[in-house]
Amino acid sequence: MFVVRVVLVSLVLLSSACAQSEIAPITRDVWQEVVISVSNIERSAQFFQEIGGYEEKWRGALHASEIETWGLPVSATGEALLLGPGNRNEGLVRLVRFDNAGRKEPTRPGARSWDSGCYFSVMVRMKDMPGIYDDAIAMGWWTETPITQYTFGDSHLNIVVFQGPDGMQVQGYERLSLPLPEAFPDFERFSGPFNLMQMVRDRDAAYSFYTEVLGFDTFYKGKPYVSPEPVYMPLGIPINLTTSVRFRAGIVYPVEGELGRMETIEMMDLDGHDYADRCDAPNVGILAVRFPVDDLAEAAKTITARGWSMETSEASVQIEPYGDMKLFGVKTPDGANIHFFEDVQ
Repeated sequence: MFVVRVVLVSLVLLSSACAQSEIAPITRDVWQEVVISVSNIERSAQFFQEIGGYEEKWRGALHASEIETWGLPVSATGEALLLGPGNRNEGLVRLVRFDNAGRKEPTRPGARSWDSGCYFSVMVRMKDMPGIYDDAIAMGWWTETPITQYTFGDSHLNIVVFQGPDGMQVQGYERLSLPLPEAFPDFERFSGPFNLMQMVRDRDAAYSFYTEVLGFDTFYKGKPYVSPEPVYMPLGIPINLTTSVRFRAGIVYPVEGELGRMETIEMMDLDGHDYADRCDAPNVGILAVRFPVDDLAEAAKTITARGWSMETSEASVQIEPYGDMKLFGVKTPDGANIHFFEDVQ
């Protein structure tokens, strides 16, 4: 087990870390679900169900209206499995398999932390990470690095990025100290996802999109960081480069709390591939995150008034188990899809 002791709290803009944005948020709800495209639902679900204890919330065929929303040919079909902890009705994982939809490629082949574009990982809290690590390896999953100890403010953590079928990445966090806040939902081995991570070309551009276009609040916005001594890093920066490679991060949320966060990280001194044009169906990988809104038309009007364009226009769509809804999509500056939806039932 490798150790890195990096106290990032000194880099936080403490005066504004939890300040409320003056720009009205598009939504005041945490994200409902993350959509992950996979080639084999059973194989990908095994990690969440057998190790994480997630329950099946719904399973069935994709409705034609959802196929159309993804921009796929009329010949395309598909199936979805919605998973999550038994005590959670939001922050769920939707595994989707598209059929007869054309060529599929990974959204982030190689998935290194210095490659930008799309979503990098789904982030969950864990207990007994060494045991989970052993179980995941036995199941055929892999990891970006060994389990690494990391310090963020006053929290001491075990962190590892698990990589499974189709390159799907789940980033696990285990608190060694302090205890989790009482408001965080209880769990046995896996929590429900609480955050989504993106690797971006420009952290400030991504941060501006979330705070100025979507009106999200700031949990964390750090200055460029470089380690004062060689250390093992959870995101796999080579140890001999940790003293020279800077990175900067930003974390936002639509409503203050432990859930529904969106995180962006820019690797400032490593050049990688940019995959911003590969984030769409039927490619395999993390495709989208979905937020509920009270008034979809008003949300679309607000986003366009703030100078951002729609990726998919408002459409009527049936997505189970929610039923009939209205939905539109936008893209982040690095190609990641965000869907907003209104329940019309």
